[in-house]
Amino acid sequence: MDDSVLETLGSPLVRVDSPAGATVAAKLESRNPGGSAKDRPARYMVEAAEADGRLEPGDELVEATSGNTGVGLAFVGAAKGYDVTLVMPSSKSPERRRVMRAYGADIELVDGDIADAKDRADELEAEGMVQLRQFENEANPRAHYESTAEELLDQLDGREPDALVAGVGTGGTITGIGRRLREEFPGVDVVAVEPDDSAVLSGAEPLGDTFQGMGPGFVSPNLDVDLLDGVLTVGLSDAEAECRRLASEEGILVGQSSGASNLAARRVAESFVDGEEPGYGDVAAEGWSPRADAGTAGADPFVLTVFWDSGERYMSTGMFE
Repeated sequence: MDDSVLETLGSPLVRVDSPAGATVAAKLESRNPGGSAKDRPARYMVEAAEADGRLEPGDELVEATSGNTGVGLAFVGAAKGYDVTLVMPSSKSPERRRVMRAYGADIELVDGDIADAKDRADELEAEGMVQLRQFENEANPRAHYESTAEELLDQLDGREPDALVAGVGTGGTITGIGRRLREEFPGVDVVAVEPDDSAVLSGAEPLGDTFQGMGPGFVSPNLDVDLLDGVLTVGLSDAEAECRRLASEEGILVGQSSGASNLAARRVAESFVDGEEPGYGDVAAEGWSPRADAGTAGADPFVLTVFWDSGERYMSTGMFE
């Protein structure tokens, strides 16, 4: 028996429908107790702040969020007894707000994007709240280095991955997992995924904020850009179509960033098989081309990705209608 819900972090690695001659597997992070990959950094950031004395009993937490980090902090705050205020762009799904409130958090909605939410969180911090700053807090990538990646290594069953393909928001997930995998498998490719209308890593100006939880419109300090071998961009309509396919054909209900990550992971897997860059169809490549030596000891090329949360948090968007 676990003493606290905070001790139940963890998720399975599941093989998903894969191109012929390759294997794609996804970490189903919706299986975490708060329902997303952000539960891990939420716990790590809170406990790091407690350890260094920045957070004490009676303090109130504040954070700017597009949704899942806010839910994670609300759930951690409830488990640990902290009041939590979350500042969120009003464009994000109402399901996320309801879940945050269910955990007892207060919510402030702002017009604009995550940058505007960060500005308001800074104001509340100046009034005495404790802000964890997920975009630059090193406990964010460390959570994935120490927990997500270690789980992955146990779940690989001796197979060597050829690539990690994952969406980028704060950069914590791809940085933490990527660093740990690179230690174990020096040849693994680390490929970032971003929205085609917020492709800042690809050198473009951000044009929108359509994805929830991916593509903040700036390069997060927590993203180790030197770790990346390339960047793929995906459009929202293609990502949502992939979410519908995953649900109806594979029984996996996920949100927009997961659909985008899976599309990109499949294209990378196909590229390992056919030797062609994935710059076609619904995925565009920037700076990445497939290695000719993918696959080890006669095994198919093996690509890992991350499914960040459940599609239940996107029902109001009409994505599944």
